[in-house]
Amino acid sequence: MTPGSSTDQSLRRIGMAQSPFGRWRLNVQLRWARTRWRFAAVSSRLAKRVLDIIVSFTVLVISSPILILVSILVKLDGGPVLFGQRRVGFAGREFGMLKFRSMVTDAEKRLAEVMKLNEKASGITFKMKNDPRVTRVGRILRKTSLDELPQLWNVLRGEMSLVGPRPALPREVAQYSVADRRRLFAKPGLTCLWQVGERNGGMLEIGNRNAIDFPEQVQLDVRYIEEQSVLKDLLLLIKTIPAVLFGS
Repeated sequence: MTPGSSTDQSLRRIGMAQSPFGRWRLNVQLRWARTRWRFAAVSSRLAKRVLDIIVSFTVLVISSPILILVSILVKLDGGPVLFGQRRVGFAGREFGMLKFRSMVTDAEKRLAEVMKLNEKASGITFKMKNDPRVTRVGRILRKTSLDELPQLWNVLRGEMSLVGPRPALPREVAQYSVADRRRLFAKPGLTCLWQVGERNGGMLEIGNRNAIDFPEQVQLDVRYIEEQSVLKDLLLLIKTIPAVLFGS
């Protein structure tokens, strides 16, 4: 048994608990440990929220000319500019996620027609390379991820975070196993590990997100939730830029 090991510490605590003074000391130590953990958890959540607000507000302001131009192009393509869709967020709470509309106005009604062409093997999430419901302008928006920009408003509202598991559709969550629901233990985000193709934890790793199936997406989301930090969020945000530019 090595000094300082968990087993050694447990034996010391058992020894302390044999006397009233020892039990008092042990109780104080446990309370202090819980207090430090709670403080660290609250501080981390606060820092993450501050980062979300500063970055999302700044990007919205800087990109306002692009937002106006995209709005005009989408409107000229016919139909509403924005598309609101119910998504499942933290702890299973639903919210309205915003996007620039990239599909025809009756896309949801036509989903059943194309569902049989789903390229995702698991069948839970839907992916189709040449979806006939996508408009001409929509193809450009999706290629450049500009259709996701309105979600910065969801981040400002606190419904989403800059980094976190991508928000799922209610019909997808209805098919989740108990293990899959672990990805609902964090606020959904604009980007995440599998969005940039980070599978092995490499600091500079950027890969093909389309090669990652749903079970691995869940594994990566859970890994992020367990290891999340402001520094990790900043790194993922930086890696998202080349991932989008080079179409990873």
